[in-house]
Amino acid sequence: MPLITTMAVGLAIAFVLGLVAHRLRMPLIAGYLAAGVIIGPFTPGYVADQDIAAQLAEMGVILLMFGVGLHFSIKDLMSVKGIAVPGALAQIAVATAAGALLGWLLGWGIGGGLLFGLALSVASTVVLLRALQERDLIATEKGRIAVGWLIVEDLVMVLALVLIPPLAGLLGGQEQPMDAETAQVAQYGLGTVGATILVTFAKVAAFVAIMLVVGRRVIPWTLEFAANTGQRELFRLAVLAIALGVAAGAAAVFGVSLALGAFFAGMVMAGSTLSAQALKDTLPFRDAFAVLFFVSVGMLFDPTVLWQQPFSVMVTVLIIIGVKSAAAFGIVRAFGHDRTTGLTIAAALAQIGEFSFILIVMGVKLDIVPTDARDLVVAGALISILVNPLLFRMLFAPKAPVEAKAEPEIEAEADARA
Repeated sequence: MPLITTMAVGLAIAFVLGLVAHRLRMPLIAGYLAAGVIIGPFTPGYVADQDIAAQLAEMGVILLMFGVGLHFSIKDLMSVKGIAVPGALAQIAVATAAGALLGWLLGWGIGGGLLFGLALSVASTVVLLRALQERDLIATEKGRIAVGWLIVEDLVMVLALVLIPPLAGLLGGQEQPMDAETAQVAQYGLGTVGATILVTFAKVAAFVAIMLVVGRRVIPWTLEFAANTGQRELFRLAVLAIALGVAAGAAAVFGVSLALGAFFAGMVMAGSTLSAQALKDTLPFRDAFAVLFFVSVGMLFDPTVLWQQPFSVMVTVLIIIGVKSAAAFGIVRAFGHDRTTGLTIAAALAQIGEFSFILIVMGVKLDIVPTDARDLVVAGALISILVNPLLFRMLFAPKAPVEAKAEPEIEAEADARA
């Protein structure tokens, strides 16, 4: 019953608050996070099972990362690599530095501050893509730059998910126990940190090599074989089995994160001619567990941080909406693009989401950052996600009535000339 109750109550309240968010023309994520707050331990009433919610959240992370991999496009990135790669890296550096400064002022140490800043530096894929789609900007130059920028951010976060656990001790958290391979490598004078990083990269490289050599052949062939049966449910089952199987296998055999395994499963599947169908068929399943992921993050949020630490919340939001957006705008303008493009990119990046939650929850588990950092990130996400649509409405506001009144005069003049 705890599993069924947690899913039933979580999805039901998320549905109701998602409807409210939709009616208020806000991103649905805000409603899902609020649902988690309601059934969390920091508010009165029903409290969902946190252990089960955490496991459901892991499923959500796997399927979210699988979706990120399916959306990953080298072609989109290469078309705007001249601005997306240096721009995203510079913006991440600026936002991370600002977050690290706040963390240092709050006494979290350099490692905790860096992780906190990194969590504030990456925009939500869901929020950004939906904002661009609603305004038909995906196919425009502005949209291509924003998507390419997002791809670079996602790649940096994937790398961070790989490196943070082995570097936890160096960052001020719990030092992870060495396995036999790492201990053996450390005997060659590399030290604990050096041996851990070397072994981690070796395992990741082995996993990536197998996925690129074997996975690129086996995964598309499996999809085609399932599709040729003519049974839609077998095709869907094949997609889900690949996503979850590769993620679990990557963690069990190579010791890499579930998120990285799922990301590469999606990226390799994206090369198949059936990738669009795979994305379409698994979307409802992925959306359901993504909702549970956001609900579980909301359960971790302590609302008292809003009035107990108002200054910290305000500075966190300022970094997300002000510092990060200003850096993005300045970078885009420095590369010679017009003001509208700069404002569009700045508005698109003025929020945080799923990767931020994954990073900060990992940081809390590894004792790199305190629980206050998680509360600040969730508070910053909620506020920035609520404010983001307003920024786009201001940016793409309808033209002034004066311009509309001038149109008949222009038409009359044209008729007279004709």
